[in-house]
Amino acid sequence: MSWKILIIEDNEQNLYMMKFLFQKNGFDIISATRGIEGIEKALQYKPDGILLDIQLPEMNGYEVAKKIKQYEILADIPIIAVTSYAMVGDREMILKAGADGYIEKPIDTDSFVHDIKSYLQQKQVVKP
Repeated sequence: MSWKILIIEDNEQNLYMMKFLFQKNGFDIISATRGIEGIEKALQYKPDGILLDIQLPEMNGYEVAKKIKQYEILADIPIIAVTSYAMVGDREMILKAGADGYIEKPIDTDSFVHDIKSYLQQKQVVKP
């Protein structure tokens, strides 16, 4: 059984690259391009981890993280913000909103999957 990851990302190129990297490494991928859609898919699929962009249409990543953590059945799912927001305080704001980790874009394609696996293992999402 492989890890199931929900990617909430509105940029098509970023979404394609992340999906490619994870599928190449045996992950099951679910994706959403809007925050509300991401919350709905999290509730539907209950993924092992969520990768969350901060700059999303309709509902930003801060709001999405807060909403996801409000659902008891989703509260323990690790959320990793993957974002180009790199201003002073952005990391702290998304962590305060409920994210468990923060990775700046552009991502390092050589270490990205390994970094996400580390977050999943820290949260004790044990899979092969």
